[in-house]
Amino acid sequence: MSVKVYIDGQEGTTGLKILERFENRNDIQLLRISDELRKDSAERARLINSSDFTFLCLPDDAAREAVSFVTNPDVRIIDASTAHRTNPDWAYGFPELSATHRNKIVSSKRVAVPGCYASGFNSIVYPLVANNVIPNDFPVFAYATSGYSGAGKKAIAVYESADKPSDFFSPRQYALSQQHKHLPEMQAVSGLKFPPMFNPMVCDYFSGMVVSVPIQTRLLSGNVTAQSVHKMLSQHYADAKLVKVMPLMPIDEQKKFFLASNALSGDCHMEIFVFGNDSQILLCSRLDNLGKGASGAAVQCLNIMMGIDETTGLV
Repeated sequence: MSVKVYIDGQEGTTGLKILERFENRNDIQLLRISDELRKDSAERARLINSSDFTFLCLPDDAAREAVSFVTNPDVRIIDASTAHRTNPDWAYGFPELSATHRNKIVSSKRVAVPGCYASGFNSIVYPLVANNVIPNDFPVFAYATSGYSGAGKKAIAVYESADKPSDFFSPRQYALSQQHKHLPEMQAVSGLKFPPMFNPMVCDYFSGMVVSVPIQTRLLSGNVTAQSVHKMLSQHYADAKLVKVMPLMPIDEQKKFFLASNALSGDCHMEIFVFGNDSQILLCSRLDNLGKGASGAAVQCLNIMMGIDETTGLV
């Protein structure tokens, strides 16, 4: 049996990737909007209410508008914008975080897909807080490297142009005002009492990212070690199909290792690493910002809501 799916914003990066992930699926009946009516509210509303599931791949204001179009009580919405990620009435689309998160996705008609940076951050910090490794008022700092595919069409065009400015060849730090749009989501979902500091960098490669969180154990009570954190994370994600905690490397092996940010480009998995030593622990989450950080996560949520294997069309 197939379900009817409409993608509102199918011409954007996330929408196009979702379409790509549906190419070989016979359980999806896509509802298409003609190019000339893509911004026509009446036609969008008709398709949304004709669907079983609608993906919102839109700017925040447009996503909120699209939700207001819903008159069919059976329509289930999967929102890939930032508009509803901190709304407690919406399920947060990261099922691996906890059984509570997964169960809410199963039963909800409104699911907010996590942001790419927030996915990497929360994959690390949520378990740290939930398992009392760090207190919720711990001064958390995170930094990240990302490919340019998440920067929007205009920035992608600059990165891929023949006359690319010289500074686009270098990693570029941004959101320096500490007001990145993912910060509210990072704080709310992880359970932190205060916003973390966050230092993202966009780099000259297409897709993939690493989000890193350093921990100074002298600021913590109890005997927190790299081994104990690795064991906790391994247990937390033991049953996850798309999140894997990588083996703990000996120090000598770490010295020779380079963590590439684009190694999961095109993939829907996430890898979590524990580096450092018992005094200074570095936790890293590697993912594709278009995979587990966007379209892949959206399709995973759809699969769960449909009651089928969550990895369908993703692996």
